[in-house]
Amino acid sequence: MSSLPRIGWIGLGIMGSPMAENLLKAGYTVTGYTLERHKLDRLAAAGGTAAASVAEAVRDADVVITMVPASPQVEAVAYGPDGVLAHARPGTLLIDMSSITPQTSIDLAEAAGRLGIRVLDAPVSGGEAGAVEAVLSIMAGGAQADFDAARPILETLGRTVVRCGPHGSGQTVKAANQLIVAVNIQACAEAVVFLEKSGVDLAAALDVLNGGLAGSTVLTRKKDNFRNRDFAPGFRIDLHHKDMGIVTDAARAVGAALPVGTVVAGLVAALRAQGDGGLDHSALLRGVERLSGHTAGA
Repeated sequence: MSSLPRIGWIGLGIMGSPMAENLLKAGYTVTGYTLERHKLDRLAAAGGTAAASVAEAVRDADVVITMVPASPQVEAVAYGPDGVLAHARPGTLLIDMSSITPQTSIDLAEAAGRLGIRVLDAPVSGGEAGAVEAVLSIMAGGAQADFDAARPILETLGRTVVRCGPHGSGQTVKAANQLIVAVNIQACAEAVVFLEKSGVDLAAALDVLNGGLAGSTVLTRKKDNFRNRDFAPGFRIDLHHKDMGIVTDAARAVGAALPVGTVVAGLVAALRAQGDGGLDHSALLRGVERLSGHTAGA
């Protein structure tokens, strides 16, 4: 019998599936639940156990991990007669790795605490590739003792694992992360169109830019998307739109000005309104192309 804690995993999407599989590879027992049957089949094929409900996934778990799109989905799987709080045992550690509002995390921790369930908010950055490669950046909020207990699991999923403060702090840092990423992608997209319209060799330009002060993880991860106009979703515009709403609302609440972030949030929203919400967030390039009257290769 393994001495590792038993994991109940809720949410097996673009990020959740490879993350759960990395835990399986590390020897953890994972029982998972999601709405799509084929994703449960994928978990089972990797050595996990497919559950028929949230209750079945969590009732025997030592640690429950949720990885769902937004605050409404977290609330849906956490609360109510069929939710995590109703079926997890007292003493269970609930790690929510979704990207949601800080207040939702704070409220969840308070509700769970009344039932003897411990909670961490631990959103991640790194996209699908980071999830597959287990090199995510994980920013956590909650009690130090709970973070220490979760650390071996989190270090199986990511390379940079940091407790940022009390409940909600992880989500606040994630919101800042999404602000930086969106602004960075927008700047890269504008540079790509500027370079192409100027007749510069784009591949060469991106390589040399990425070797200097303009270099970034965003440019490293996304330069091929820009060059090839490959916008298969690693992180969808729809989700980044949600995240930009979180950061602009949270910033307003604390009185922090986001002059550039607010503009980029509007550009993300416009791209979504134009039907590109299902594309990767590198598709911000499409918005710049439309504004510039530019076609790739023209």
